[in-house]
Amino acid sequence: MGAYARDLAAIAVAWLALFEGFLVAVNGQFDYKDALTKSIVFLEAQRSGKLPASNRLAWRGDSALEDGKLANVDLVGGYYDAGDNVKYGLPMAFTVTTLSWAALFYKSELEAAGELENVHSAIRWGTDYFLKATSRRQRLYVQVGDPVQDHQCWMRPENMQTPRTVLKIDENTPGTEIAAETSAAMAASSIVFRGIDHPYSRRLLNKAKLLFKFAKSHRGSFDGECPFYCSYSGYNDELLWASTWLYSATRNPMYLKYIQEESISAVVAEFSWDLKYAGAQILLSEMFFEGEKSFDTFKKQADSFVCSVLPDSPYHQIYISPGGLIHLRDGANTQYVTGTAMLFSIYSDVLAKHNQKVSCGTQQFDSARLQAFAKQQMDYLLGSNPEERSYMVGFGKTPPTQAHHRGASVPKLSQAETVSCAISFVNWFNKNGPNPNELTGAIVGGPDRYDNFNDKRWDSPKTEPCTYINSLAVGPLAKLVSHDAK
Repeated sequence: MGAYARDLAAIAVAWLALFEGFLVAVNGQFDYKDALTKSIVFLEAQRSGKLPASNRLAWRGDSALEDGKLANVDLVGGYYDAGDNVKYGLPMAFTVTTLSWAALFYKSELEAAGELENVHSAIRWGTDYFLKATSRRQRLYVQVGDPVQDHQCWMRPENMQTPRTVLKIDENTPGTEIAAETSAAMAASSIVFRGIDHPYSRRLLNKAKLLFKFAKSHRGSFDGECPFYCSYSGYNDELLWASTWLYSATRNPMYLKYIQEESISAVVAEFSWDLKYAGAQILLSEMFFEGEKSFDTFKKQADSFVCSVLPDSPYHQIYISPGGLIHLRDGANTQYVTGTAMLFSIYSDVLAKHNQKVSCGTQQFDSARLQAFAKQQMDYLLGSNPEERSYMVGFGKTPPTQAHHRGASVPKLSQAETVSCAISFVNWFNKNGPNPNELTGAIVGGPDRYDNFNDKRWDSPKTEPCTYINSLAVGPLAKLVSHDAK
């Protein structure tokens, strides 16, 4: 072959490697086990309440020990959602639901990696809180903290002085999305704990049933968590999601009838804390392959989700960055990345088990193609990207050092020390330097639609982490650890 021909061949290979933004890493193997471990450690950094002796982050301490006092109820515990000190019910429940799904579907993989107990602890930290939040009849406590005042102060949770306002939903103030998502979380987690702590599992399942009944009977969207967690998609997706998990947990014909006759579904192209249709559709597709033929429509909708995402599908509609990353919106965009990776990982295993493929018009995609795309998305976050950097704190090459996070960016203070809110921004938020505390395992918001990243604390769309970004990453990482070991 002449030099000119060799050059042309080299160019062709380069273009194929970048076809449709599908970035191929040279020797692109990562320490997935380390990434998995650290992704769970981050969830521990988000814990509110009295921390256990097993706490793995020396810079974290007890916080918000009087939560719920203003409403004369014990609401100590649970999770802070992101870089602030507010406990929001909707994203917290989604975090627990998706973490429970990972614990169920990838149980053996997590066990082999030595992380199953840590995942169970992470789930239980959320469900213990939900049992408190559902302690009053026909009532669900859905938020603790005043987000407006909290955002005007840059203080670690251990020393915060901002109000711990309590919000609730009840018969007069409905919140179908939050009630149904919390039902899904408690139903899914009840399956997790069924063989470990049966009485606890029964408590969770009974609460899940009551919450679903409440969500159906008192329909309406709760806008109290706006503008931070407004449900733009409505509540029909949460009702389908919750009924699906309840049917999985009970096999009660009542939930089957709801799914078949009353539920509303839709073709979608994303999976997130606000839009659950695709997750429910993949769960129901597994049941379809197992013999529940009335779920045929959900299987077609699950396939449509795949077709809308894969860049080589004729029905592709999701934007893929030049470097190969899914990009739907600025601000915690990596949730769509890990969410898609989770659904593709799970669905690829379901398809492989039943020897099935996804049809997108005249094209067909097998389980290997779905898994390859899921792996490529996770690899991008871990370092196989144009910036050649990791988007997980404390992992890989050039990881973020300025995560938009109060606890990580404020040094450890004495319990009695107080700092004015104005000075807190001067001292810590505006400081252009690495956080004093490593927020190990946090997957930050990530780059923009052109693969550009700015590791600055004040650029919150790019540097703020969220619990649900990580909960969605646990399953795909567990599967990658398992594949790496083979």
